[in-house]
Amino acid sequence: MTQSFALSLSLSLSVSTTPSPAPHPLSRRSPPSIPFFPVKSQPSVPSHSLSSPRNRIQSSSSSSHSIPIVNKNQKQSYTSQTSQGPAKLIPVLLSVAIGTLIRFLVPKPHQVSTRAWQLLSIFAATNVGLVLSPLPIGAWAFVALTASVATKTLTFAEAFSGFTSDVIWLIVISNFLARGFVKTGLGDRIATYFVKWFGGSALGLSYGLTFGEALTAPAMPSTIARAGGVFLPIIKSTLSMSMGDKRGGAAERKLGAYLIMSQLHSAGHSSALFLTAAANNLLILKLVEELGIKIASPWVSWFKAASLPALVSLLVTPFILYKIYPPGTEDTLNATAIASAKLEQLGPVTKNEWAMIGTMILAVSLWIFGEAIGIGSAVAAMLALCTLLMSGVLNWDDCLGEKSAWDTLAWFAVLVGMAGQLAKLGIVTWFSDCVAKFLQSFSLSWPSAFGVLQAAYFFIHYIFASQAAHVGALYSSFLAMHVASGVPGVLAALSLACNTSLFGALTHYSSAQAAAYYGAGYVDVPDFFRLGIIMAAVSAVIWVGVGIFWWKFLGLY
Repeated sequence: MTQSFALSLSLSLSVSTTPSPAPHPLSRRSPPSIPFFPVKSQPSVPSHSLSSPRNRIQSSSSSSHSIPIVNKNQKQSYTSQTSQGPAKLIPVLLSVAIGTLIRFLVPKPHQVSTRAWQLLSIFAATNVGLVLSPLPIGAWAFVALTASVATKTLTFAEAFSGFTSDVIWLIVISNFLARGFVKTGLGDRIATYFVKWFGGSALGLSYGLTFGEALTAPAMPSTIARAGGVFLPIIKSTLSMSMGDKRGGAAERKLGAYLIMSQLHSAGHSSALFLTAAANNLLILKLVEELGIKIASPWVSWFKAASLPALVSLLVTPFILYKIYPPGTEDTLNATAIASAKLEQLGPVTKNEWAMIGTMILAVSLWIFGEAIGIGSAVAAMLALCTLLMSGVLNWDDCLGEKSAWDTLAWFAVLVGMAGQLAKLGIVTWFSDCVAKFLQSFSLSWPSAFGVLQAAYFFIHYIFASQAAHVGALYSSFLAMHVASGVPGVLAALSLACNTSLFGALTHYSSAQAAAYYGAGYVDVPDFFRLGIIMAAVSAVIWVGVGIFWWKFLGLY
């Protein structure tokens, strides 16, 4: 009975833990609704106005429009959350009902204490509420936190333990550092140089953008900030000003669609390449530590494990998409001239950009070598932020304006705290043992179990609209299942982490960056799904085919 409950719980939690990511400051308007998808809200992305290529081609209007080049002095607008009122009664009742059902009606396994079972019921109710949205995500997480303390399931210190996590604060500070790239215009300048150097053809322009993404990724730990604040504006402005009399027609749309899909899929590989390339990676590092798996020199170990398969993927992704989703033009007209003109318009590197460059060299150096001198990743990020604040590159209002960072602190600290206590109380061990026994009933070797679990972890993302939510809901459980099935711990931890970055391009709602690129209006939903599954297969071939030999060489198994 308990084993079957464990398996059903795995599926129910995966459906019930899909909170929509908080709107990123770089997002401006709500996206089109996606009626077939069960999650109620999506990341805020640009809407499809008549200036959107998707609608422009269908429109009889031939009026011209302009897409301005984003410049470093331009203020970004901030999107507030949906207007809030009282809690929605039915979602509250359903959430509480799920928790009550688990607590009092599902038989408690004898291996699990009453306190652990009670915490599991609160955790399940919390996750159901996160998808049903009786309150905004941070508010509902606080209600759950209060319930865990009021029922004496957790002490005050245990309940708030997640808020003292250095990794969660590293995520918050990383958002502030990414704001520095956007505010100073440094990210825009770097990417524009790559357009200038490689933009003589559609394929060359795609490679230029890809190399720009890979270069900025380790120092700009927010995929949506890179997508929405740097690369999407560059793609749109290049298309807007380079198509000449083809502007607004099918030629612009085909080229834009190719560039956007190439950039989105390449971003998954660059995010997998560096520990500090995505906030999800930092969350994963904390969860790995919670399960007692030690990764020595995390930044270096992560880079070494991902380097060869990620670099191969970055080299072949633009070319494969060029063949299966052609841009329809063999050149990009005057893209290189436009990039040169834009760099001239930007002028020489400013004092603030130099300060940003120096600060990020310091931060990345400490992320790589800091452990040798006793400086952890979070402290390195804190030093970098202090440098930016003291130099005036950022001010405190910039930090306060990063609402998504503060919201992540509120809700994810609660989930991480609860998940950590569930691990300490033995729930995760019990759950993973049940699933491991189920897999063993099929007499699977650990490599076979590894393949099954990795594929399941990847394709379950079809029901998620947030990589962070997927990590919070399932990463710990899947890692525990890998280990219980005999998979070496570090191999399991790093492969699941890379998998998390790769499924961000699976659909148009699978990540904040995917929603932002979809919102640009160049790619239709069927193409997103078709290319998502094709490139997932390509990625699997590369990461498994290259990784199996590379990881053996590195001694991961």
